[in-house]
Amino acid sequence: MEDLRNASLSFFSDQQLCYADILPPFEVLARIEVAVLNFIRILTSPAPAVSDLPLIARNWSNGRVSQGMLTRVPWIYLSGSLCTRSLMRANAAKAFIRVWKVMEMCYKILAQEKRVTQRELFYKLICDSPDYFLSQLEVNRTIQDVVTLLRCSRYSLGIMASSRGLIAGRLLLEDPDEEVVDCSVCGSSGYAISGDLNLLDKLILKTDARYIIVVEKHAIFQRLSEDCIFNQIPSILITAKGYPDIATRFLLHRMSRAFPELPILALVDWNPAGLAILCTFKFGSIGMGLEAYRYACNVKWLGLRGDDVQLIPAESLVPLKPKDLQIAKSLMSSNILQENYREELASMVQTGQRADIEALYFHGYDFIGKFIAKKIVQANYI
Repeated sequence: MEDLRNASLSFFSDQQLCYADILPPFEVLARIEVAVLNFIRILTSPAPAVSDLPLIARNWSNGRVSQGMLTRVPWIYLSGSLCTRSLMRANAAKAFIRVWKVMEMCYKILAQEKRVTQRELFYKLICDSPDYFLSQLEVNRTIQDVVTLLRCSRYSLGIMASSRGLIAGRLLLEDPDEEVVDCSVCGSSGYAISGDLNLLDKLILKTDARYIIVVEKHAIFQRLSEDCIFNQIPSILITAKGYPDIATRFLLHRMSRAFPELPILALVDWNPAGLAILCTFKFGSIGMGLEAYRYACNVKWLGLRGDDVQLIPAESLVPLKPKDLQIAKSLMSSNILQENYREELASMVQTGQRADIEALYFHGYDFIGKFIAKKIVQANYI
């Protein structure tokens, strides 16, 4: 899989597609030192100046999708279009300084052989530099600026992923200390996915499942786990409790590489947000910048689909909210949606309604498991 990914990067090199490397700490430290030395060299030159920081633009207009020419999975990439952070423009000066502050902090973290979460980094930065960091969002965006400047992953910078994800079902996880977790006996709460990507990468994965089922909602995940649906349908259940965090996407991607024969099926609400969540798992996300492609998986849309709405009483359908319409507009303007996804999205907008998975409980609390089994048979996955 990794060889195909590298081949894909090489194939698209003529389009100047950009990506972040996974680097050892000593190489990241060297890249930071070179960036600092170049900055000092410019300042101390005969004609001193403060140059702008050239960063890869992280927006849909700069996004490209490899259409799976060399692999089954299309991925979101960013091309070589640049934006800048400038010390000479009032509206960008603080952002310029924030990049150097985060690089400084990452240098200290790596030199001390430590790792921190984005949240921990935020609290450290607001204590050290309160004039420049007012919110977690500013820290998150600046981390991505540093990723694009140094062309290395955030994990290479010493920043761990905070994880909301859970996993359950027919999966054995063996860590480097040879402790084995059986995810089929973790109860309705499932097993909490670690935010340490290095640990997740070292896990030995074993399964006799036939499917991997991505569940959008925590409550649905709990119901399916409590009912041990994975014994009726040999499967692994995974949830990020909504929009997927990096650690959950990383583990799903690892499973897709370890078990390439297993279909990955997504159970999401029939609304624009549900489709956006599915697309994030399937293609990656622009918000992840140069790292987006590393977490893409060949996820198939199990349900809810437009044809499933007939199973739901009209009283359970909910009008689309302004936020739903905003998400729909963003998805429609992107170039990642395949035609049948566009048709589903257009149908949502046209009807002005959304259907939540929970509405299937109208048929009984065990109906969702039956629904999944029927959809798998209809889709010819078996």
